[in-house]
Amino acid sequence: MEYERAGAERKLQLQELESLRLEAYENSRLYKEKVKDVHDKSIKRREFQPGDLVLLYNSRMRLMRGKLRSRWDGPYRVEKVEPCGVFHLSHPSSSKLIKVNGHRLKLFHGEKMAKTRN
Repeated sequence: MEYERAGAERKLQLQELESLRLEAYENSRLYKEKVKDVHDKSIKRREFQPGDLVLLYNSRMRLMRGKLRSRWDGPYRVEKVEPCGVFHLSHPSSSKLIKVNGHRLKLFHGEKMAKTRN
C-alpha cells in the first residue's frame, strides 16, 4: 500500500515538473520574441541607390597600426542593389565590383566624383 501511494505521488511530481519545464520553455520563447522585436526596431535600414557614393567599413584593420586612422575606406560608387541589403560597389581606381552587406556602408558626404565608366 505504501509503495503504491509513493509511486502515485512520484508520478504527480514528475507531471508537475514536466509542466513547469514546458512553462519555462514557453516563457523563454516569449522573452526571446520580445527582445528580437526591440532589436529589429533599433536596426536602421540602409537605402542606397545606384550612383550613390558610400564609405566602406574596414573591420579587419589592425589596432596597433595607426590607431587614429579611419576605419572607413572609400568613396565607392554603388553600381547595383540586390534584395536583402546586398550592394555591388566599384572603386574609381579599379574595374572590379565588390559585393558587400549594407550594414558596412554609410553615405559619403563629400565632393561628387566624376563618373569614370561610360
